[in-house]
Amino acid sequence: MEPIILASGSLRRQEYFRLMGLPFSIMPAQINEEDHDPLPPRKLAEELAVRKVNAVVDLLTGRHPGWIFGADTLLQVDGEVYGKPAGREDAQRMLNTLQGRSHHVITAMALYSGKAKDGNQGSIDCRSVVSDVTFAPLSPEDIAWYLDSGEWQGAAGAYKVQGLAGCFVSEIRGSYSGIVGLPLHEFYVMLRENGYSYG
Repeated sequence: MEPIILASGSLRRQEYFRLMGLPFSIMPAQINEEDHDPLPPRKLAEELAVRKVNAVVDLLTGRHPGWIFGADTLLQVDGEVYGKPAGREDAQRMLNTLQGRSHHVITAMALYSGKAKDGNQGSIDCRSVVSDVTFAPLSPEDIAWYLDSGEWQGAAGAYKVQGLAGCFVSEIRGSYSGIVGLPLHEFYVMLRENGYSYG
């Protein structure tokens, strides 16, 4: 299999790549995720994923990059987009809003192929998956306990469903792996449809 450059520092995505047996190297994209035009949440996630891939393509100017993969995960609740919290207070605000209700988790994936099917160089395929997560009602003590764990740091919406926050999740509709950060089924289909030799 050909190596893929992972334009992300996400440990979860790295774990999924290892699970799938994909050869990869890590080159986290340095983009300002706060600097963007007003967009609907799904379009925003897709734009950020593509920007991450393009940032790595730019770094590799003059070299044949082969395959590059970038992704971005956002939450949407009440029309507001939640990315990574700025700090503990911001994380507390997010968790207070999420508790006792459902929200959308959007994960966008962008795959760069150094050679497109039509022979042109540098095509990007971008797709996104939306899942619904329902939190049980949480007490202030529940939220304080979770904040004290530190697990919320660097997590979209201030929680990691694969960790302690799983204690708070009463229902999931959609892709569990997508909520974690990489929808495996859709990623597998994406690789195959773009001519990546896998499986």
